Amino acid sequence: MDLSSLISAVLVGALLLWVIYRRFRRSFGRQILSPGRMMFRIGLLTLFAVLSVMRAPGGTWQLFGAEALGLAAGLALAVWASSKTRFERDHGTLYYVPHTFSGVVISVLFLSRLVYRLLYVYGATRHMGGSAAAPDMSFATAARSPLTMGLFFVLVGYYACFYSLVLLRSRTERLGITDVAGAPASGETSKSG
Repeated sequence: MDLSSLISAVLVGALLLWVIYRRFRRSFGRQILSPGRMMFRIGLLTLFAVLSVMRAPGGTWQLFGAEALGLAAGLALAVWASSKTRFERDHGTLYYVPHTFSGVVISVLFLSRLVYRLLYVYGATRHMGGSAAAPDMSFATAARSPLTMGLFFVLVGYYACFYSLVLLRSRTERLGITDVAGAPASGETSKSG
């Protein structure tokens, strides 16, 4: 292995670790409620979903069925997870605390697909004896796989719906949230005598 291959492998590994860290960080614990970021993510995920359906080469009923099933599963998990999400206000900043189980499910789906894809590429490259011909990693190849597209639509359905529902719930519950320190949230009036 030459130096450039080693540097590339280290950089790709570091990038993957950073992506995994960010994924886990967004799935667990208290998160700052940022409506602008959430709406941007909803729009981006929706755009990716529409583009992937439009660009899917020779879409079959099996592929569309996997996408629809994945979307339905993601939506169902998002509705359930958003009903278990709590809101907190700390020093005037509004936070949401997603349900741990839904974070585990989504993170496991993401990581299992990532590990599978890496093992597939490693196995295919090794099977070819390390030749220069690499396995086809293009979007077209991934878009033909019902499993890949089904899991992609689980993630899209989950995050787009979850962020939407958290934003809706935060608007209705914003005035009723008490500060973690016990002080009423801004906009509340104290009830005295």
